[in-house]
Amino acid sequence: MRLRQREQPIRNENASAEPPVPRAILIIAAVAAITYVALCVALFLAQRSFIYYPQPKSSDDSPTLTLNLDGERVQVSTRLEPGANAVIYFGGNAEDVSHSLPTLAAAFPERSLYALNYRGYGGSTGKPSEAALIADALALFDHVHADHPRIVVIGRSLGSGVAVHIASVRPAESLVLVTPYDSLAELAAGQFRLFPVRWLLLDKFESWRYAPKITAPTRLIAAQDDEVIPLASTQSLFEHFPKISATLTVVPGVGHNSISESPEYIPLLRGTP
Repeated sequence: MRLRQREQPIRNENASAEPPVPRAILIIAAVAAITYVALCVALFLAQRSFIYYPQPKSSDDSPTLTLNLDGERVQVSTRLEPGANAVIYFGGNAEDVSHSLPTLAAAFPERSLYALNYRGYGGSTGKPSEAALIADALALFDHVHADHPRIVVIGRSLGSGVAVHIASVRPAESLVLVTPYDSLAELAAGQFRLFPVRWLLLDKFESWRYAPKITAPTRLIAAQDDEVIPLASTQSLFEHFPKISATLTVVPGVGHNSISESPEYIPLLRGTP
């Protein structure tokens, strides 16, 4: 009796292969990739327009000091007083620093005041960048220090990054930081979460790197309801300062721009809360 032989199924070599990706999906993916790269390039090229908002020269008649630096004319708004004491002020990214002189004068009536107009701001020529701001700030400190050996350095918002850097390499009498941040790169990364901002950013203002080097007494002043610089960023910066020389005060019920309207503001600048 002959047994019937079992038939073997015909093996299809292509049966286990993945089905081809539709051409439309490949095109969509390619367009998305090209668009993303183009947005990264645009963000890289326009980044400083998101950081700096130059203000025109003020119409007031406050005295100014002109520094000729690297072929540029850098203007410094001033209020001069006799004596060895001075204040150097670095303002925010959209601030006319000459308008801050009355507040500074109320806090420091006996000191000469020097408020730096960043390049492109307040009659200063050139274009702002982290490197330019730091270089100009160092030159201003050295110029002022020749006549005023005791200098309080104050930085507000963007200017806090300048002030921290200066106080880490120059003999400031004390340092005051208003609504400061730990790193501009970290702030930008939080706002542009879909992009590799930390790699794209040219001006990082990493204050946390310089804070541990500062030995001058330091006051950090934060706004409880700051809508621009999160309180967590200020607290993070505070953690990098030597605790023996730094204090942090959070002003309740104020925002990033309204903090200077608080009755606590001038005493805090002065150091007598």
